[in-house]
Amino acid sequence: MLLGKVLLSLGHFIDIHGFRWEIPKKFMDWKKIAYLSLVSRSMDEIEESKLLPEKKVLYQFSSRGHEVPQIILGSLLTEDRDGVGAYYRSRPLLLSLGLSVEDSFASNLARSGGFSDGRDIGVVCNLPKKRGAIVLPMSGDVGSQYTPTAGWAQSIVYHSKTLKDKLWDTSIAVTLGGEGSVATNGFWSALTIATTLKLPMLFYIEDNEFAISVKSTFQTPGCNIAKNLSSFENLKILDGDGSDIEGSSSLIKEAVSYVRARNGPALLRLKVPRLSGHSGQDTQSYKGEERIKTEKSKDPLMFFKEFYLKNVDSDWDSIQEKAKSDVLESLESALNREPPNPSNIQKHVFFEESSILGGLDNTNYPTGNPDPDPTRINMVTAIRRTLEFELKANPKVLVFGEDIGPKGGVHAVTLGLQETFGEDRVFDTSLSEEGIIGRAVGMAISGLMPVPEIQFRKYADPATEQLNNCGTMRWRTNNRFSAPIVVRIPGGYAKCGDPWHSVSSEITWIHQTGWKVCMPSNAEDAVGLLRTSLRGQDPVIFFEHRHQYDSPWARRPYPGDSFLLPFGKGNVVKQGTKLTLITWGAMVERALEVPQDIEVIDLRTLSPWDKECVINSVKRTRRALVFHEDGITCGFGAEIASTIAKECFMYLDAPVDRIAVKDIPIPYNMELMDHVVPTVQEVSSKVLEIINY
Repeated sequence: MLLGKVLLSLGHFIDIHGFRWEIPKKFMDWKKIAYLSLVSRSMDEIEESKLLPEKKVLYQFSSRGHEVPQIILGSLLTEDRDGVGAYYRSRPLLLSLGLSVEDSFASNLARSGGFSDGRDIGVVCNLPKKRGAIVLPMSGDVGSQYTPTAGWAQSIVYHSKTLKDKLWDTSIAVTLGGEGSVATNGFWSALTIATTLKLPMLFYIEDNEFAISVKSTFQTPGCNIAKNLSSFENLKILDGDGSDIEGSSSLIKEAVSYVRARNGPALLRLKVPRLSGHSGQDTQSYKGEERIKTEKSKDPLMFFKEFYLKNVDSDWDSIQEKAKSDVLESLESALNREPPNPSNIQKHVFFEESSILGGLDNTNYPTGNPDPDPTRINMVTAIRRTLEFELKANPKVLVFGEDIGPKGGVHAVTLGLQETFGEDRVFDTSLSEEGIIGRAVGMAISGLMPVPEIQFRKYADPATEQLNNCGTMRWRTNNRFSAPIVVRIPGGYAKCGDPWHSVSSEITWIHQTGWKVCMPSNAEDAVGLLRTSLRGQDPVIFFEHRHQYDSPWARRPYPGDSFLLPFGKGNVVKQGTKLTLITWGAMVERALEVPQDIEVIDLRTLSPWDKECVINSVKRTRRALVFHEDGITCGFGAEIASTIAKECFMYLDAPVDRIAVKDIPIPYNMELMDHVVPTVQEVSSKVLEIINY
């Protein structure tokens, strides 16, 4: 027994029950692992038996049965830039990485402080740190943790190899998920990213055989994702039983060591029992008594106790007593915390102050050539030239998406950038919008400035989950994390229409919390708004209208390398007296062809939008028309019209009106398209109708 204890501390091979196990060379603190496992178990038991029935905790997701392997894993995540993408059953891991019991309780109790100051459910955790492993902000969506973690893994490589930051040299990315999550788009997208790029990323899959009530047979053929992926290129596969303490410990150490040695990604599947329901409200009636009894007999904590008593020490009972005492004390402190202050609930939707992690540091941008170039250029050239300068000015800018490398994008906007800046700065991606945006989020949290491209507006729909989570990140973590990215999305009609490439629907992004949205109508504005976006601290949808890419009207002189345009400032592109026409994007060009004496405002940005400019103009002209390409029902024009009706009611000589695309997709046939998208003649008729009201 003494020899076993010595070997455990020194880090050699030890033979336990005939199993030859390599003890980690770095001392494994088994007492700490025991203590934290018992802390986690005690917390779950108190929440399940007391706090949930008393409705002090409203969401409870137990980790019972998952604790020991997670905490062993956490004990090996020792590097300063180790990044973890976790999920709602990952509290034991967070405890091993420094999460305080009080903060965890406070978050579940919706008290002040904690992960979100009462803004998000307590099991959706995060752990920002300047030193030690970082837990990226979790989300409630199953499988949404995978691609941001892949982005963090790619950031590790970039920070280490390209930026030469030694702090990242030995870091790894680890993502946790249940067997149900391996059926999600996020899992497969991240797996593709990690294996094709050979990233330092560990997939840690906890297989408890149930996704809520649905068995593994519906998640993956044969119920074993490790077996199914055994032939996957560039992926080390490990498979084990979490109830086998010696065996699972060895596998966890092997997996972490493999990835940390820069051999590529690994996937470790451990079978573990789920000893509670999916959540506190789940009775597990779908399992049956015999199944529940069998699962209890496989409790890893029970086997760990046996292992501990045989090979470490006999003080288990005292550790258990201390764990329960500490948990009760922390619970009391959490219960004594004040409720969150409602007056702060609207803070941190957008940048107000730097977050703990994520966003750009104070970059000293060179001025380049501040003088305008009189040569008129189209919007494609204007965007490319701006990206080129910002890539030179800031080594943390990365441009990526489908076909943006040698091809230069399907619209040729990024042509030549990869040749100039290399494949680590400008690179193609797999065909997965979930993966494109998800990895951008992980990169942004690491301090990079990702500029992902979605080829067409319609193609952004598969990435909606990641886009939503990115926008809400700063708010729901109470400014602990932020992920400023600039998403370039071409869209709108061009030489022809169609339902797949000509979609506008900018209202989608305006409805998403935390996103800034701009739609430049010309090359000059595109330069100023893009540069402002790339130097900002908020996520931005940069909408590039396909018709304006090479429209002769949209061509402008290049305004210089220092030119910036603020968000929320519209532009009066034509002065008039009879009516105010408010528009944006490609519709600005059409609006300027209307022959009547009208004032035309190009909003430029929709989130935020320039209310002051619009209201002041309408008070002068006493009439207003909103003109846009998005569908008329629930389009952004309705918001503008409502604001005008309220703020300018006493000034109006006619009802506020709107003209927009009919509530159908954009058709392919040109004649049909002109019937759906308002023409200059239609707008002119509507203007006359309002003037003559």
